[in-house]
Amino acid sequence: MTMSLKGRMIRRLAVGLAVAAAMLFLPAGSLRYWQGWVFLVVLMGVWVVLSSWLMKHSPDLMERRLQTKEKEPAQKVFQLLLTLIFFPALTLPGFDFRYGWSRAWIGPMPWWVSVAGQAAVLAGSGLTFWVMWVNRFASRTIQVEAGQSVICSGPYAVVRHPMYSGIAVMMLAVPLALGSYVALPVFALTIPLYVFRLIHEEGVLRRDLPGYPEYCERTRFRLVPGVW
Repeated sequence: MTMSLKGRMIRRLAVGLAVAAAMLFLPAGSLRYWQGWVFLVVLMGVWVVLSSWLMKHSPDLMERRLQTKEKEPAQKVFQLLLTLIFFPALTLPGFDFRYGWSRAWIGPMPWWVSVAGQAAVLAGSGLTFWVMWVNRFASRTIQVEAGQSVICSGPYAVVRHPMYSGIAVMMLAVPLALGSYVALPVFALTIPLYVFRLIHEEGVLRRDLPGYPEYCERTRFRLVPGVW
């Protein structure tokens, strides 16, 4: 029997939470890792709110977000490289908590820096939520679908790839949220990967989505307003 969309969503949430918890607390070797607990609560809250909203208001977009198989060869390379960097990076803060690398090499991270990091994770998540609010074709994979049109309102009026802007904020904020200075450079390695992805994505959209080249002419910046 084929699992319902709601069932697949719940399974994805449960698996994602279990994997995230394991990658935080097993390396930490302790449940007294308060940054890890706060991060999980923030992450789970975002996932539940976003998934519930998608199920109620845009099940078609939920279906797109559950699809992970890329058609473009370049995007398959992106997926592989991101996996090789992100998942090991997520274990580093836990190991840092256990062995005290940041404390020994740089100094203890003030609690307010971790709280600010948690807030930045929430803000980046909020930006991705805004993207999905205005763009019901914001799928996880790179493709142009029948009936898709250029979106130029909301965050798309500021930058051409606002979802990646939100993801970049989160990638830089996660190690701070988890209390690890030493993990920050590793998480930062994901930013060039997303730059590669969005440049290739623009090529696909210019080729397959009518009106996209004109949109690029009107909206100058790709990722960071006033910078690039």
